[in-house]
Amino acid sequence: MSATQAAVTQLLPLAADTFDKNKVTPGILGFIVFAALAIGVWGLMKSMSRHMGRVNFQEAPDPAPATPATKAPTTP
Repeated sequence: MSATQAAVTQLLPLAADTFDKNKVTPGILGFIVFAALAIGVWGLMKSMSRHMGRVNFQEAPDPAPATPATKAPTTP
């Protein structure tokens, strides 16, 4: 048995007295994770907007069609 498992098995009965199964909330850790994800998404969207502003969407003009030097003779 590892030290972590031993600590959990000893501390879990102590938490059972104060743990209310009907009132479980994400707590401060949940808020911190959510805030970090929100800040990350905001940063990615700002970066994407900046990169899309730098893209040049104008197409290059087509090169002039090459005219053949000699035309093939046509028979009527």
